[in-house]
Amino acid sequence: MANMMKAAVFLGKGRIEIVEKKIPDVGPNDALVRITTTTICGTDVHILKGEYPVKEGLTIGHEPVGIIEKLGSNVKGYHEGQRVIAGAICPSFTSYACQDGYPSQDGSYLLDEDGKCSCHGYKATAGWRFGNIIDGTQAEYVLVPDAQANLAPIPDGLTDEQVLMCPDIMSTGFKGAENANIQIGDIVVIFAQGPIGLCATAGAKLKGASLIITVDGNDQRLAISKKMGADVTLNFRNVDVVDEVMKITNGRGADASIEALGTQLTFEQALRVLKPGGTLSSLGVYSEDLTIPISAFASGLGDHKINTALCPGGKERMRRLLSVVESGRVDLGALVTHEYKLDNIVEAYELFANQRDGVLKIAIKP
Repeated sequence: MANMMKAAVFLGKGRIEIVEKKIPDVGPNDALVRITTTTICGTDVHILKGEYPVKEGLTIGHEPVGIIEKLGSNVKGYHEGQRVIAGAICPSFTSYACQDGYPSQDGSYLLDEDGKCSCHGYKATAGWRFGNIIDGTQAEYVLVPDAQANLAPIPDGLTDEQVLMCPDIMSTGFKGAENANIQIGDIVVIFAQGPIGLCATAGAKLKGASLIITVDGNDQRLAISKKMGADVTLNFRNVDVVDEVMKITNGRGADASIEALGTQLTFEQALRVLKPGGTLSSLGVYSEDLTIPISAFASGLGDHKINTALCPGGKERMRRLLSVVESGRVDLGALVTHEYKLDNIVEAYELFANQRDGVLKIAIKP
């Protein structure tokens, strides 16, 4: 095996380019995975635009599908040549956060405005290591830390495209449904039908919601949401979403809402459609401060619940998601709308960042 590889590296605001990097050395608890398919996430676009801080020279990407090339001496239960995925969040399961039941927050720490540790701001993303604090997956190889805790074998018969959503998008979207406290027979409203929102729709159906209302401004995405489990679709360009939900529910409001975009407007609407005692499950990544209107929040007296989440990771989470795909209960292959070679990833970023040509997710093939 040659000692150099191609990798998509952040080189400063507006610049992610292919460079040559040394293939990582494998420590005793690591696994070197040869990437067969990865993808671009909306968070990667935030990095490209300089809206989320990472070090220059870092390999970007956090959604690996591949084959074990080399195993560390301490990693048991796997073998070289095995097809695997690892979660976008790859926790150690040794930190206080992990042992307190929040592995996504593994090693979370405080950052100042320059990205240095301080008491000025909380960075609750340290469980997210790939393409954030260590080299990521938009490369020919990726080093998976704490591999025994994070590698999940891919069941025979499943394609890369079928499992590509598991490391991040599916795990995040399903967590949105789990955090929404959905009960059998519930009415759920889901704001935004991008890849994460579509997975939240699929998750709400699996959780037993009897009426799923999805909201977006793109009719093509709303049509896909029907396939994912939506019963009613609302294009916010054509209707007042809050009024329409209240009409559909005869004024009762929804049992739960899921916000999957990350804007003040969608967050506020997700709160306004709730019944008293309803749950707002927030998946959006917010770049500005949020304001909670007194009327929407019933002056703090409405028994509302607001839950936030970062994508769950670890091998058991991945095993469960792979099992759902293998069972045929969810088919997310339709979310992969385009394919690019790693060499052409700059072009893929341009397409994805500008949401052209009906793009949802892009399969990147080294």
